[in-house]
Amino acid sequence: MDGTILVNALGWLDLFGIAVFAISGALVAARHGQTLVTFGFFTLVTGVGGGTVRDLLIGAPVFWVQDSRVPILCLAIALIVWVTPVRIWRPAAVDWFDAVGLAAYSVFGAAKAMQLGIDPVPAAIMGIFTGCVGGVIRDLIAGEPSIIIRPELYVTAGALSAFSFVGLAQAGMTAFVAAIIAFTAGFLLRGLAIVKGLSLPSYRGAEESE
Repeated sequence: MDGTILVNALGWLDLFGIAVFAISGALVAARHGQTLVTFGFFTLVTGVGGGTVRDLLIGAPVFWVQDSRVPILCLAIALIVWVTPVRIWRPAAVDWFDAVGLAAYSVFGAAKAMQLGIDPVPAAIMGIFTGCVGGVIRDLIAGEPSIIIRPELYVTAGALSAFSFVGLAQAGMTAFVAAIIAFTAGFLLRGLAIVKGLSLPSYRGAEESE
C-alpha cells in the first residue's frame, strides 16, 4: 500500500484526534479554574504533545509548525470551552474525550510512521507515543497523577489501536477499514477500563521478596 495514499486517507483522523485531546486539556484547565491563556496552553500541549514527540523521533518536520490549522483549532477549542457553562461538562468528560483521542491518534501516529518508511513494530510504537504523550504532559502540568500510572488500562488500549492498524494494513486491508477497526478496538478497550476499572496485574516482586 502506497504510504502517501495511506496518510491522505487518514488525514481526517489527525485533526479529529487533536481536537478531542485539546478538549480534554481544556476541561482539565476548567477543573482547576484557570485563565483563558492557560486554557490555550493546555489545549496546545495536550493536542500536539504526542505528535510532536513522534515527529522528532522519526525525523519528520513537526506537523503543527507546518500547518497553522492545528494551533488555530486548539485555541478555538480553548475559547469554546471557556465560554461554555460548566454544567454541560460532566466530571468524567475528560476521560471519555481522552479515550477517543487515544484511539484515533494511536492509529494516525502509526500510519504516519509507516508513510515515512518506519518498520512495522517501531511504527506501532510511534502510534502509542502519539496517543499517550499528550495526556501525560497535560497531567504533569496540572499536577495530577499521570494517566499512564492509573490502575485501569490506558497504554494497553493505545497499543491495541496502533498494533491492530499496522497488522491490518500489512495484511493488505484498505487504510480506511483498518483505521475504523483499530480505532474501535482501542476505544472499546479504554471505555471498558473506564466503566469497569479493567487493569493488568501489577508487579508484586517486591512483596514476594519481603
